[in-house]
Amino acid sequence: MHLNRLFVCLVVVPTALAVLYFGVLAHDVYVSESQFVVRTVQHSMASGLGSLLQSTGLTQGSEDVYSVENFLISRDALQSLEQRHHLKRSFGSHKIDLLARFDPLGWDGSFEALLRYFQRFVARPDLDSTSSILTLTVRAFSAREAYAINEDLLRMSEDFVNRLNERARRDLVRFATADVDSAEQQQRAAVLALSKYRNAQSLYDPDKQSDLQLQEVGALQAELVATRKQLADVRAMARDNPQIPVLENRVRVLSGAIGSEMAKVAGDRSSLSSKTPQYEGITLDRDFAAKYLGVALDSLEQARANAMSQQLYIERIEEPNEPDVAIEPKALRDIAATMLLSLIVWALASLLVTAVREHAD
Repeated sequence: MHLNRLFVCLVVVPTALAVLYFGVLAHDVYVSESQFVVRTVQHSMASGLGSLLQSTGLTQGSEDVYSVENFLISRDALQSLEQRHHLKRSFGSHKIDLLARFDPLGWDGSFEALLRYFQRFVARPDLDSTSSILTLTVRAFSAREAYAINEDLLRMSEDFVNRLNERARRDLVRFATADVDSAEQQQRAAVLALSKYRNAQSLYDPDKQSDLQLQEVGALQAELVATRKQLADVRAMARDNPQIPVLENRVRVLSGAIGSEMAKVAGDRSSLSSKTPQYEGITLDRDFAAKYLGVALDSLEQARANAMSQQLYIERIEEPNEPDVAIEPKALRDIAATMLLSLIVWALASLLVTAVREHAD
């Protein structure tokens, strides 16, 4: 008799309540599903050492799909849905049974409670890690509302991806522009440093100026050789010739001029050869700054070209459906599950009661 009462309490009563709830009281739940993938466009990016050869095409953005998955059940998404569909009012309606209703007892109607209800009951994104297909399942108490929420979530996801694209574009162009600005400043500084050095040293180009000086020295040396030959000829003809002092003086002047010109090319600290190393260092800085500016301008042009195309795409595989029948609750399945669980509990309780009674005897 005791076991019969236990059977009634643990099996008959829960099963009867399950039949009453799932068969009579439970509100119909309509389910709308949609599927989509997040794809990304890859571009080859120019760099200072050269551009990497990479084909452009659509690839699945496995990392970005997690961002979209989290956004679907985020506070921002729920806030937008609440403004459009008034979820607190529709899901908290007294026409809905207590077990499925939002805030059934009227104790906590906060947004945080609505968010927990939304994530637990209304929206459920399911990502297939193999194919990267994201399935969005939306439950509501009317077919039209389930479809509308699903469609709005998809639209907001596309807007979310567009915002990610826009931010990536701005960052890409901003960073490239900053590189160009830095390169321009370095170029100006290098050109200014070269100009100051030229003005301070009265120097334009040591190599060109050395060539000119050496050409002049060569001309003076040729004239000196000719003058010495003429002097020797005059002395051979007549030692008291009045041209001899003039030629000797010309030889001395030419020798002094040659020494002076050679000192300008190489010799003391003011010579061209002593100024060449510092000049070449400044020139190297200018040339490097010019090449860096060219690379930065190429990178900026590439960044602007990439910014003109969308980086991420949401490609819909299955559009949201508007269900024509309610598929939840599954009354027979839920009643059978309740009965099975009740039988398991009753069996364990019966064994426990029998063991206790035998121990007592």
